[in-house]
Order: sequence, then C-alpha cells, then structure tokens
Amino acid sequence: MPRVVLASALARWLRDSASAHAVDAAIDAPGETVGDVLENVFARHPQLRGYVVDDQGAVRHHVAVFVDGVAISDKVRLRQPVAAQGEIYIMQALSGG
Repeated sequence: MPRVVLASALARWLRDSASAHAVDAAIDAPGETVGDVLENVFARHPQLRGYVVDDQGAVRHHVAVFVDGVAISDKVRLRQPVAAQGEIYIMQALSGG
C-alpha cells in the first residue's frame, strides 16, 4: 500500500493538540494514482484537504508533491501512477523573494 508522508507544516493539522511538536507524519492509503491515494487520505483526514488541494481538486500552488522522490508533473489531474510500495511526499513549497 502506498505511503503518504506529510511534512511537519501539514502534519500539524492532523493533531488534536496544538502544543505537540511538529513532526513528519506517514499515512498508508490504498490507490493506484496520486489522486486515488490522496482521496483515501482525505476521507480519513478531511481537515487536510483544503491545505493540499483547491476547490477543483488541483494541488495548491504553494504545495509540492513528490512520488518516489520525483515531483509530479500534472498538479491538476493527479493521474500519475503510484506503485504498491510507493511513497508520496507532500510539503508546502516556499515562495517569495
């Protein structure tokens, strides 16, 4: 089953206590594509959806998604395949000047 790893800036939204230290979180979720896996994660953690994708389901501009260490090329359709033991890493990208 693919594993989704959330950088600490996103993992903090999974905790009940705001006082806990921020750490990366890993969630195993079924799916054959990035979109399938993310939908399964959001079904279990709906509060995370708005921080990762927009209202149309596209990955937000300031969020980076990697599959097995390679940035996804299509942040809209999310059809990139994920291996059964693949890893999806999600982090907030830095921007500005």
